[in-house]
Amino acid sequence: MASQKRVLSGIQPTGDIHLGNYFGAVKAWVDMQKEFDCVFGVVDYHAMTMPYKPERLREATWTMTFQLLACGVEPDFLFIQSLVPEHAELAWILGCMTSYGEVTRMTQFKDKSMQVQDKDKDAFISAGLFFYPILQAADILIYKADYVPVGKDQEQHLELTRNIAERFNRQFGKDYFPLPAPYFTQTPKVLSPADPTRKMSKSLGEKHVINLFGEQEKMRKQIRSAVTDTGDTPAGEMSPGVANLFTLLKASGGVDASRLLMDEHVRGTLRYAELKEVVADALGVMMAPIQDRYRDILADKRTWKKRVQEASAHIRDRARETLREVHEITGLGALR
Repeated sequence: MASQKRVLSGIQPTGDIHLGNYFGAVKAWVDMQKEFDCVFGVVDYHAMTMPYKPERLREATWTMTFQLLACGVEPDFLFIQSLVPEHAELAWILGCMTSYGEVTRMTQFKDKSMQVQDKDKDAFISAGLFFYPILQAADILIYKADYVPVGKDQEQHLELTRNIAERFNRQFGKDYFPLPAPYFTQTPKVLSPADPTRKMSKSLGEKHVINLFGEQEKMRKQIRSAVTDTGDTPAGEMSPGVANLFTLLKASGGVDASRLLMDEHVRGTLRYAELKEVVADALGVMMAPIQDRYRDILADKRTWKKRVQEASAHIRDRARETLREVHEITGLGALR
């Protein structure tokens, strides 16, 4: 295990896993377990940056945990962030080594703040929303991760993490934290079926996401009604909506079907209705066993909760050791 490269990734418990989450991250997590020393977290601290209800957060945390298990994430590699409070302490230490200017340049804070204020100009904007890239850095560095699976929209945050690690190492004269590298998945971005100019996201509304654990008939309706051509695609080019359908087809295992239909597209004989049916069929085949596993897990929640709580305690031991070393390096704790 010591010779394996370490991977860290996390996901917020903000609703059911959708196809963008699955193809963009979770499927890669499952594949990476065979090759890397993996640590995957349900990051409930991060979910507190927006207004929420306590019981809903707790419920959503376990729902996300059970869904990750259903997707194939091994319970031994999975932790719940709030069960490892060392993340929050390291975030404070690293925050003291991060400049205000660096954090203000984070585009996601600006984007999310604008989304909130577009709905209500007097809406409360949490300081946690501003600070959370530093907590994200702590998530990564506390396990000394070598790789972090990211989408293009997260590259800026990973670069901040690298900057913080470099500054820590330089300030204390130790090559302590490795500089984590991005690990790009085969399907870095899945677009909204309703608006293929935008990334699939829960924040856009229900019609913009396809729930991995939702009813298959609803998924089929969303695929059948997916936007294809909007009339502004240059001649000879593939529209974003059609390209997104091909992305979903290949990602769900329909590589051969994708090749045949792509040939039809090149010849100009592709019928979008046929493409949509093939995509829906491929997604249905892929989703069925995952949904079956999810039902089995829900039928035995207590056992699976205990396994993840035990895994979180074991993973916390790693975090404690890192924090002990950071205390020693930074002069905290009066150990001497």
